[in-house]
Formats: sequence, structure tokens, C-alpha cells
Amino acid sequence: MKIEGKNKIKPEFSMASMTDIVFLLLIFFMLASTLVTTNAIDILLPSATGKTTNKNSVAVTITKDLQFYIDQQTVAQNNLEMALLNATSEDSSPTVTLRAEESVPISKVAFVMDIANRNKLKVILAVKP
Repeated sequence: MKIEGKNKIKPEFSMASMTDIVFLLLIFFMLASTLVTTNAIDILLPSATGKTTNKNSVAVTITKDLQFYIDQQTVAQNNLEMALLNATSEDSSPTVTLRAEESVPISKVAFVMDIANRNKLKVILAVKP
């Protein structure tokens, strides 16, 4: 008489559980990727998305009256370069946050960016969300 055990190992492999796991992972990554937001430049005038994360920057503001401010102090346009160099002199990696209103001519923004470029300062253009 031949006695056979009930717990035989079958050489078959079921892919059903593997496909369920792959499907759940696919759904997870699709949902997680839609929740990731990219950071953009942050300013007060032209509209954009994102925010500036640099906390050690010097703010240069240009108002619609074409007045220049460095960290809320009024500066004449011809003294802007010296005042900007004095404000960033103690920082090892100086960064300038440029805040210009929408009505400011691009030539004034380019003037500040040219000063920063000549003096090897990093410029961040601030925008409103």
C-alpha cells in the first residue's frame, strides 16, 4: 500500500500576488508624484509659483517711483553698487534678492543684475505666488 503525504510541494509559481504588489506600487508612485511641487523663483510683482529659501540674502527693492532700497534703507542709484558691496561684505557667499515692481522698466532691473554680475553676487528674482 502506497501512502502519500498531503503536504506536497508543487513546482508551480503563482504570479497573481506579484501583479497585485506591482499594481499597488504603481498607484502609490503615481499619487506621490502628483503631490511633489517644484520650487520656483519668489517675488512680489510678476506672478509665479514657489518660494525663496535663502535666508542670508540682501534685499534690493525697486519701487514704481524708481527708488532703490537695500534692506528697507533708501539708496541713490549712483551709490547702489557701493551700498550693495558694503551690505554683502561680511557674507562668504553673498546673495541678492531682487524685488522689482511690475511697472519698473527692465533697464533698471538689468542695472542691478549687472552690478551683481560684476561683483560675483548671486541674484534671486523675487515674485508673488
